[in-house]
Amino acid sequence: MTKQGLLQRLFRLQEHGTTVRTEVIAGFTTFLTMVYIVFVNPQILGAAGMDTQAVFVTTCLIAALGSILMGIVANLPVALAPAMGLNAFFAFVVVGAMGYSWQVGMGAIFWGATGLLLLTLFRVRYWMIANIPLSLRTGITAGIGLFIAMMGLKNAGIIVPNEATLVTVGDLSSHSVLLGALGFFIIAVLASRNIHAAVLISIVVTTLAGLLLGDVKYNGVFSAPPAINSVLGQVDLSGAFTLNMAGVIFSFMLVNLFDSSGTLIGVTDKAGLADKDGKFPRMKQALLVDSVSSVAGAAIGTSSVTAYIESSSGVSVGGRTGLMAVVTGILFLLVMFLSPLASMVPGYAAAGALIYVGVLMTSSLARVKWEDLTEAVPAFVTAAMMPFSFSITEGIALGFIAYCVMKAGTGRWREISPCVVVVALLFVLKIAFIDSH
Repeated sequence: MTKQGLLQRLFRLQEHGTTVRTEVIAGFTTFLTMVYIVFVNPQILGAAGMDTQAVFVTTCLIAALGSILMGIVANLPVALAPAMGLNAFFAFVVVGAMGYSWQVGMGAIFWGATGLLLLTLFRVRYWMIANIPLSLRTGITAGIGLFIAMMGLKNAGIIVPNEATLVTVGDLSSHSVLLGALGFFIIAVLASRNIHAAVLISIVVTTLAGLLLGDVKYNGVFSAPPAINSVLGQVDLSGAFTLNMAGVIFSFMLVNLFDSSGTLIGVTDKAGLADKDGKFPRMKQALLVDSVSSVAGAAIGTSSVTAYIESSSGVSVGGRTGLMAVVTGILFLLVMFLSPLASMVPGYAAAGALIYVGVLMTSSLARVKWEDLTEAVPAFVTAAMMPFSFSITEGIALGFIAYCVMKAGTGRWREISPCVVVVALLFVLKIAFIDSH
């Protein structure tokens, strides 16, 4: 049997109305739209004290593993990689603000991913997706977007701390501010013109500008992948499995649950694979691959793994099967040999990508019924409290509590699902007995 015939059978290409050539092009397209994560993720996790060179390799490895597994096991055109937002939460809140070691933080990611795997295996995940209201889901997405954008603005020096006003504008004439802003507008303009590699082009342009200005040192292009001993298997499982970390673990699990599930539904719908209820073929296998990849990611030293909405760029050029995801995964393996390039990327070069991701995620607020205050208030509280409290956990907690207060206070308590009540009560107990001590 020819190689093409094997691929036809394995991925059922003819049945999906596609060809090997189309799937390969779609895989390349998806890779170009999401390869920025191998430059951005090491910088974010590096802020937590992790070895950036090792994180570069583990980011490539888990993106490759997750994408290839999704392609082969679920035969879906969906690529996986470490999640934006949760990596910032891990580095800047759990490690930076709360003061835990990165090993304990990685342990929290592991337990959150394990919880998600158990929810998937026992089919509780489907129940939670169906029973948590749209206002809270959109509030969580938008809040993480604002949180990420704030990190991007900070990394570029566009905003700086101020004792009188908490935050203020930085030195607008500095290299970092000018190039960070330039990077963002390059992405925004190119993306609006449907150029799939907008983020990658922005990072390349701003890094080259930094090189010309003397901010960046040239380290070469190719090398053998750096060792990952410094992060591999360094999770502190016992240190993270404490009552104090319960809220953090739950936040990792809950955000990953909605992020990945929502993305899978969105991409498969764009590919014409999902029905009107959002169900798609091999849903169980897809959710299982997603959960297992997150557990594996924490074990090898990277943040929570999720399905990437950038997969829709590959779908838009014809990708319909898992072959697209496999091609993307193989390209992530090859990029491991470009570690010198990754080490050259300055913080402000990645800042534009963070701000742009914030724009995309915050747009979900358009789905909120703003005329209904029982829906608008919880969505606003969730979204606003994440950046203002500098905590994704607190944003989720206060959002769930606000939802129950608004619905019960207006006599619409029948609209509160048991799932929301349970989550809200758990957060009330956390505030009363853990945060108060």
